[in-house]
Amino acid sequence: MFGNKKTETTQGKTNSSMLPGSVNLNSLVKGTMIEGNVSSDSDIRIDGSLKGTLICKAKVILGPSGAIEGEIKCVNAVIEGKFQGTIHVDELLQIRETADVAGDVFTNKLNVQPGANFNGAVKMAAGAAKTNPNSGQSGSK
Repeated sequence: MFGNKKTETTQGKTNSSMLPGSVNLNSLVKGTMIEGNVSSDSDIRIDGSLKGTLICKAKVILGPSGAIEGEIKCVNAVIEGKFQGTIHVDELLQIRETADVAGDVFTNKLNVQPGANFNGAVKMAAGAAKTNPNSGQSGSK
């Protein structure tokens, strides 16, 4: 109880959210649909569908069963599912072989794997995708 330095466990498994330096991952599971704006300070994985704006101060992972229609603003992104809209990635955007991407891309670095379906315009440059998550606006000052 008090003064006990042990890490909490659940059914014999370590609760990773209690470990120092652990990273939390938000998740929108397959079969879940959200319409509106989503904001996250930590990594987020989308396996369901989102219609709206996603602002993330970390990494966005769009899983193979995931779909986003709208706008993404984030630091890093991995796209494996279907994306339609505008994406602003401050650092690295990875478009995997299972991805279907249509829209405008603003990023510093881009990796498109063979087999990916990608149709749209790309603007690449240091600072091209800098976002201000607090204002919901993109662009450098």
